[in-house]
Amino acid sequence: MILVRSAVPDDAISIIEFQQKMAQETESIHLDFHTVTKGVHAVFTDTTKGAYYVAVDGDTVVGSLMTTYEWSDWRCGTVIWIQSVYIIPTYRGQGVYKKMYEHIQSLVTPESGYRGIRLYVDKTNHPAQRVYEKLGMNGEHYQVFEWMLNA
Repeated sequence: MILVRSAVPDDAISIIEFQQKMAQETESIHLDFHTVTKGVHAVFTDTTKGAYYVAVDGDTVVGSLMTTYEWSDWRCGTVIWIQSVYIIPTYRGQGVYKKMYEHIQSLVTPESGYRGIRLYVDKTNHPAQRVYEKLGMNGEHYQVFEWMLNA
């Protein structure tokens, strides 16, 4: 049975591995192990950066995602961004992400100060887009633009 919980530092090695696999799988990018390791541990050290959640099957971490936060003056509250989603391939199509999404969605209540959920997805990742649409999300309002420093 799949359970979703807040990640703990002992989950970091799985999260690091997942991030490397996701970057390779989705964008053919090889991430530097040491950089990703520092980045993942930074979230555990400084909770203002975000939070990790994991899906576990017994003692095995089978999926993870990170949430970050955006202040919305329009809504006078915080929007949760879902990022860095990875599910082990053998667990895909079994509702693991759905359970993770529903867990995050349950955090959004009038009392929590959270006002909604956003995420971004690669334009070519049609399977992920279908999953998000099935969960009631839409991609009709915004297009994400970015500029990144090449390190």
